Amino acid sequence: MTSKPIILTGDRPTGQLHIGHYVGSLKNRVLLQNEDKYNLFVFLADQQALTDHAKEPEKIIQSVGEVALDYLAVGLDPAKSTIFIQSQIPELAELSMYYMNLVSLARLERNPTVKTEIAQKGFGESIPAGFLVYPVSQAADITAFKANLVPVGNDQKPMIEQTRELVRSFNNAYKTDVLVEPEGIYPENESAGRLPGLDGNAKMSKSLNNGIFIADDADTVQKKVMSMYTDPGHIRVQDPGKIEGNMVFEYLDIFGKADDAATIAEMKAQYQAGGLGDVKTKRYLLEVLDREFAPIRKRRLEFAKDMGQVYDMLKAGSKKAQAVAAQTLDEVKSAMGINYFK
Repeated sequence: MTSKPIILTGDRPTGQLHIGHYVGSLKNRVLLQNEDKYNLFVFLADQQALTDHAKEPEKIIQSVGEVALDYLAVGLDPAKSTIFIQSQIPELAELSMYYMNLVSLARLERNPTVKTEIAQKGFGESIPAGFLVYPVSQAADITAFKANLVPVGNDQKPMIEQTRELVRSFNNAYKTDVLVEPEGIYPENESAGRLPGLDGNAKMSKSLNNGIFIADDADTVQKKVMSMYTDPGHIRVQDPGKIEGNMVFEYLDIFGKADDAATIAEMKAQYQAGGLGDVKTKRYLLEVLDREFAPIRKRRLEFAKDMGQVYDMLKAGSKKAQAVAAQTLDEVKSAMGINYFK
């Protein structure tokens, strides 16, 4: 019997997740989980988050619980997926140490994703060493679970390629096939799975404060939707308006179901011709979003009543993940010849 392909995916816990995360990855993870065709490992990358938040660990600690609630609320099931915390798997750090000997500093500095993020974060000459080597840590995460598939955005292609290089370097250096070379799963096009921000910015982002969070209550969602960027030239109801770049219609296209298609098409035509106000379109969007997220909010509130149970789930998932990582580490050390006492 052929074993199921292994998928590894996760998030940096630096705050609550927003509906852009839901569209971009969470919803698809739940679908993959429920197909029962894969072994799904989902992790909270707290060590990676600490590479640029080392002096504010309380933010990461708080966010671990928040992200776990978001996972459970959208439908990730610890009975079907292994949900774990990165820092609770010490084998990952040891694997990283061995891999760092197989990659040069120059290669790490050339990684386009790392270069872009260093510029964005404004480190200047004070780049944390942990941040510079996080592609190696990421390779440890992926290979520890022998992941075949890693769903990521197109901007993460260099990270996957660096993992593949490290796998080949290790297997060639130690004449082994212990490590599995992963394949990235990428969006079909640059904007697929990317939700623009409420302000019309290309991407919803925690740092830009332009998002709707999964944890937001109905009143907060209403306030945010009513403030959304539409068409600044659409001043009066009777004025013709543009739907391109209008966030309300962008969101309706993304969150509307098949049953909404005729209504959305009619609203677009009326808006473009003149005679449809922004308030009415926003109220309809609120109905669409509420249908999708009200059940998720309800589940999140239920799980939040017993955080002890949530952490028990994370502890059990971490224990299960550690057993898998320990087996890989044992094979790695055997291949290197440093399992001295076996």
